[in-house]
Amino acid sequence: MDKNLIEQIDKCKYRINIGFVPNMRVPGIFYVNDPLKNLLFEELDHYTVGGVGGFLPAVKQLANVASLPGIVGSSLGMPDIHSGYGFAIGNVAAFDMSDPNAIVSPGGVGFDINCGVRLIRTNLTFKDIEPLKEQLAQSLFDHIPVGVGSQGVIPTTASDLDEALEMGLDWSVREGYAWVEDKEHCEEYGRMLNADPTKVSQRAKKRGLPQLGTLGAGNHYAEIQVVDEIYDKFAASKMGINQKNQVCIFIHSGSRGLGHQVATDALMNMDKAMTRDKIHVNDRQLSCAKIYSEEGQNYLAAMGAAANFAWVNRQSMTFLTRQAFAKAFNTTADDLDMHVIYDVSHNIAKVEEHLVNGKPKQLLVHRKGATRAFPPHHPMIPVDYQFTGQPVLIGGTMGTYSYVLTGTEKGMEETFGSTCHGAGRAQSRNKSRRNLSYQDVLDDLANKGISIRVASPKLVMEEAPESYKDVTQVVETCHQAGISKKSFRLRPVAVIKG
Repeated sequence: MDKNLIEQIDKCKYRINIGFVPNMRVPGIFYVNDPLKNLLFEELDHYTVGGVGGFLPAVKQLANVASLPGIVGSSLGMPDIHSGYGFAIGNVAAFDMSDPNAIVSPGGVGFDINCGVRLIRTNLTFKDIEPLKEQLAQSLFDHIPVGVGSQGVIPTTASDLDEALEMGLDWSVREGYAWVEDKEHCEEYGRMLNADPTKVSQRAKKRGLPQLGTLGAGNHYAEIQVVDEIYDKFAASKMGINQKNQVCIFIHSGSRGLGHQVATDALMNMDKAMTRDKIHVNDRQLSCAKIYSEEGQNYLAAMGAAANFAWVNRQSMTFLTRQAFAKAFNTTADDLDMHVIYDVSHNIAKVEEHLVNGKPKQLLVHRKGATRAFPPHHPMIPVDYQFTGQPVLIGGTMGTYSYVLTGTEKGMEETFGSTCHGAGRAQSRNKSRRNLSYQDVLDDLANKGISIRVASPKLVMEEAPESYKDVTQVVETCHQAGISKKSFRLRPVAVIKG
């Protein structure tokens, strides 16, 4: 690895030139500003063969992805990039569907398939909820099952699960857990049409069945937030955000044990396919299969089903959140204007049309720890947002700001319509546990006036703001680079965690 092959293109954009690792087919591009740059380059400097942590440095992972068959454009890194399994978290890569050798890789989607975020607005202000803050936090904690082994309160049988895996949000609408308009404000309308529950293993279904409508653990959370700053009044008003201190609820969750099992199953199948089809990769964690192979198609169908599970999951929590608020204010969710602003995925692979060298092409776009950010007038975004661009929800870390951005035309040209997804880790989970005490983290949140309910104390240290990059710098980089545009900022007043 020759660091001289990394060049700075402009203030917050770097190119990894071909030759940095063997067999690169396209360059790598990553977006970081000066404060974030040091973390990436330090990781690269500390790296030695067989280095610590089990993962390669994020920059090397970006370059390795650039060597995969069928990749077009560049292997892209968002400002919150950090090393992950095979692909870095924050990596976007698109593969040409017309190339018979183009691949799909579970590492490019991640283990928590369709981990994503949803933002629900209300017509309440901070003044309305301030006296009830503790009560509301407790009510949400009671309504939404949280924690590692948490089980759902939405009653589901094995046949219900199969229908949910196939239908996504259409199942939630049919069962009365969703308003019809919730679908409109959901990426893919909350349903991957290629989903096939028969391609999901029994083991995955067994893990998923009790977990529908649960938050889970790790970096998943539900937060009561208030609007803290509005940057783009027009875009914010289209989302129903009209004033500072307006109350919103932010839900961050994924496909739980089911998605993890789908990924694990696929990786085992693909190892065999790679031997058969003589696919050579720089890192064995980049296990993959040709898109049109049986293994590739089976994975895409199972991934679609897991994505549908995640949407039903977030929808079930939306239903429970609406119940909790309606109960606390002795009214209805409708009267509280508890509409979904948007729901985005940040671990998924989807077939999309993009311009490559001026020509429209069907691409399989892998986004792992990255958010779709389509521009104004794009046919895939809801009517309500045709003039603003797609809302992009960027979750902060426990006790820090979250942001809502909108997609831009420049992002469409440079990043296949993609942007960052959150803060991105700066410390490993183990290091966070060693360096931080449970009480210090809780005291810090209390000093900021944030109510917290948490199922597992050790996770509080892992998810403390000190464990992450500064989400504001991540968002500023995307805004500065023009790949998405700031709309408004939210600050948390109550946090519910697994």
